[in-house]
Amino acid sequence: MHAITVRPTDQADAKGRHRPGPEKLEWSEVPTPAPGSGEVLVKVSACGMNRADLLQRQGLYPPPPGVSQIMGFEVVGTIAELGDDVSGWKVGDQVVGLLAGGGYAEYAVVPAGQLLHMPDGVGPVVAATLVEVAATVISNMDHVGLKAGETFLVHGGAGGVGQFAIQYAKALGCTVLTTCGTPQKQEFCRRLGADVALDYHQDWVAGVKGATGGHGADVILDVMGAKYLGLNVDALATGGRLVIIGMQGGTKGELNIGKLLSKRALVTATSLRFRPLAEKAQICRRVEELAWPMYADGRISPAPVEIFPITEAAAAHTRLESGEVLGKIALTL
Repeated sequence: MHAITVRPTDQADAKGRHRPGPEKLEWSEVPTPAPGSGEVLVKVSACGMNRADLLQRQGLYPPPPGVSQIMGFEVVGTIAELGDDVSGWKVGDQVVGLLAGGGYAEYAVVPAGQLLHMPDGVGPVVAATLVEVAATVISNMDHVGLKAGETFLVHGGAGGVGQFAIQYAKALGCTVLTTCGTPQKQEFCRRLGADVALDYHQDWVAGVKGATGGHGADVILDVMGAKYLGLNVDALATGGRLVIIGMQGGTKGELNIGKLLSKRALVTATSLRFRPLAEKAQICRRVEELAWPMYADGRISPAPVEIFPITEAAAAHTRLESGEVLGKIALTL
């Protein structure tokens, strides 16, 4: 089969690190994987692209031990082969799959517990971009107990995670705030349901306090990491919960424990990729239970999708790195 692989680079950056750029991606012939016990082999028709793919390409987000080195966390396709001890699925079924890696390929192995039925009313290419963001948001909001009547803040509201999070929190009955980089993206987020959209170039902490009458945000979903750590704590309400799911703003930050104590607040960080298979299977069932009906009845609209042939993965990575994508990118085969 063929898959997107990463050629090593012999050029180091200013700090002596080797970080392959998009031009190092190539469509190569590789061995076709075989499904093990409890797994299926999926013939891939489309693969969703995520920012974590960019980090993996640069060597900053390696897959767990034993997982394919090929990028790609979410696919749509048809089951080509069943491994041992798989029930409830058959060859030829069209499925959505959540992966720890391996999606940028003609065939991908998926644990059977991480297969989902196709959502109603959504085409296959769009469906390939839904499960990673839905699983990320739902699992984290379950973790911190987001509930109706609370104030929810998500950073990067115009991205894939942000768009789902705005609509999901609104469907739960929350007041929703978000940060964005341009007036156009802020208006887009308001159309999705955000009550307040703030410019992250300005004092968004003051904006959160002003919009909530000084209360702050009960729950913050953050993709920035270190850069926003102190600011997020400032923006939290008493008893608030900060969930960190990304490192776009760095990995090492300084935390004022005194502020955290005075607010009786929680700071937690999670990664979907490294969870045990049983946990990920439970999360996939929650996505089918909660997200799929919301897509079907219109409470949540899929993010806009830009489509690239998988052989143009380098151009797709360049596009995603530009920061100009309003939603998601899908690679098609």
